[in-house]
Amino acid sequence: MKHHQPIAFGFASILAAACLDAPVENAVADSVATYTNPVLAGDYPDPSIIRVGKDYWATATSSEWGPQFPILHSRDLVNWNIVGAVFPKRPAWAVANFWAPEISEYQGRYFIYYVGRKKDGPLSVAVATADKPEGPYTDHGPLVAQEDGSIDPMAVTVEKDERWLIWKEDGNSRKRPTIIWAQQLSGDGTKLVGEMRELIRNDVPWEGAVVEGPFVLRRGDWFYLFYSGSGCCGRGCAYALGVARSRALPGPWEKNPANPILSGNEHWKCPGHGSIVTDERLRHFLLYHAYDAETFVYTGREMLLDEVKFGDDGWPTINDGKGPSAVAPSPLGITQTQKEYSFFDDFTSEHLGAGWQWPQANEPSIRLDAANGGQLVLAPTSEQASDTSGAVVARSTASGDYEATTVVDARGLKLGAFAGLSAFGDPANALGLAVGEGKAVVWQREKNQRKTVAEMDGVIWPSVYLRLMARGGNHFQFAVSSDGRDWRPVGETAEGGYLPPWDRSVRVALTVGGVVGAEARFDSFRMERTVQK
Repeated sequence: MKHHQPIAFGFASILAAACLDAPVENAVADSVATYTNPVLAGDYPDPSIIRVGKDYWATATSSEWGPQFPILHSRDLVNWNIVGAVFPKRPAWAVANFWAPEISEYQGRYFIYYVGRKKDGPLSVAVATADKPEGPYTDHGPLVAQEDGSIDPMAVTVEKDERWLIWKEDGNSRKRPTIIWAQQLSGDGTKLVGEMRELIRNDVPWEGAVVEGPFVLRRGDWFYLFYSGSGCCGRGCAYALGVARSRALPGPWEKNPANPILSGNEHWKCPGHGSIVTDERLRHFLLYHAYDAETFVYTGREMLLDEVKFGDDGWPTINDGKGPSAVAPSPLGITQTQKEYSFFDDFTSEHLGAGWQWPQANEPSIRLDAANGGQLVLAPTSEQASDTSGAVVARSTASGDYEATTVVDARGLKLGAFAGLSAFGDPANALGLAVGEGKAVVWQREKNQRKTVAEMDGVIWPSVYLRLMARGGNHFQFAVSSDGRDWRPVGETAEGGYLPPWDRSVRVALTVGGVVGAEARFDSFRMERTVQK
């Protein structure tokens, strides 16, 4: 039976859009429609973008989360929706590291060049194709797999029937120089032909050990190679974006003496790895990622937009060299709607909605049950059943301060099974609240070592409301309720600074496990940004 009891929150709900997205600097005249960065909040690294008529299509790194590579859609560059995934099921040849998908169009076909790791092998560049930008996509497997690893691919058309793949050899992973390579593609875009050509390598101080994330824009008589340098990820990141240019794709390439042309500022840290789209007015816009300076690693690398302008000297600039913009004129004059700081799902749809994710190496059993008014039925595989969080399905967080709640139909929980709500970094690092066997348990896993943090007995209700409250991205308080109004804290505030992996953010997950045959029914899930007073 579906429970329609509304969930009551103990903290302030989301502010009105005007308050949440109010410009913080560089105020633009009220008569001009504006947007604020990010254009898509949450963990969407390495975004790539194309324009098809009046529609914009994008994708981004999914890393160790399935399904692989979200498909994103916009009509105005500043309001984005998740509409699907490139791979609903993991490509058979790859086992991990689903990075840097680059979407492109060539002769009416759509291509996603992307990265995965071969089983017992190196990082590899592969390709998938489709008749429409939204798919479905057919995978063609790896094109190049160098010993040091091959990552960050993109394709550029030199002439009508001449197309090249650009990618990075991951030399820095073995303390070797990193090189951006180019090689011609076959006519169908699924194989490499001819010889590899070196374009650039890391050879100036700001780049550190890395040049990567290449994107080539052809403008007039010049090819412009936009690329990122230094450390991309985690608390020690120093990412920035530079540019080189050449009259011919093979080179020689001249690096801009003003590099990097995009660095961090007081609002955004470590910007880089993006791609450029040209609108109908022939303006160029860079879609890229950066860390929010306040929430940093806890919300991950978020999706930003800025215009690329070319000066009289032929070199491009971004936001006059001031770093990522906080607020800017909306490219198409369309007002940006309220960002997705809130999310609700009552599981009444036929299929699980776009934006839900699971650990890509441990896809759980997921089905929706409309007969009970809408429930998510979640179960682990037999190999993971003994783990309290054996099955995981999660949403990306978009703020450091939020509340997440769910309702568990506890009547069907098998003896020994536990269903819960978790702040989830990866399978080895998580923190959560689970209910089962008449009790509520706060559990912690750090570096794959699990321990019980707190317990509460007497949780014997047909419907159990679970709440996770996050503050500052890394402080978590858990509570239970029988009605969604009167909440009982379970344990003290727990510290979760250890949660985010090097290249990902904290997510909020629904979990179930504890025994073979475990299954849990969730009536609803809600996540809302809160504002501290």
